[in-house]
Amino acid sequence: MFEGFDMSKMSEMMSQMQEKAKEMQEQAKNVELTAKSGGGMVEIRANGAGEIIDINIDDSLLEDKESLQILLISAMNDVNKMVEDNKKSQAMGMLGGMNPFGS
Repeated sequence: MFEGFDMSKMSEMMSQMQEKAKEMQEQAKNVELTAKSGGGMVEIRANGAGEIIDINIDDSLLEDKESLQILLISAMNDVNKMVEDNKKSQAMGMLGGMNPFGS
């Protein structure tokens, strides 16, 4: 069942995965994701690590607190989903390059 599986390579593979994870975390900070709501009246930018790096709010919303809150929540939820999807995509890419059964 495990023919061709090299146990001695397991720790080496784990070390490579940890190194790749660190690289991905650093690279994620360079990725910018943007979500808009209200037809662009609210725009939120985040990096791939999930840190909010900018928020733009149309001036017309400054006197409509309820609408502003709704649009902010919507854009924040959208950008958070984008960040999670980006992380999953990167993780799948990383795992796709690893072969625990040798070459």
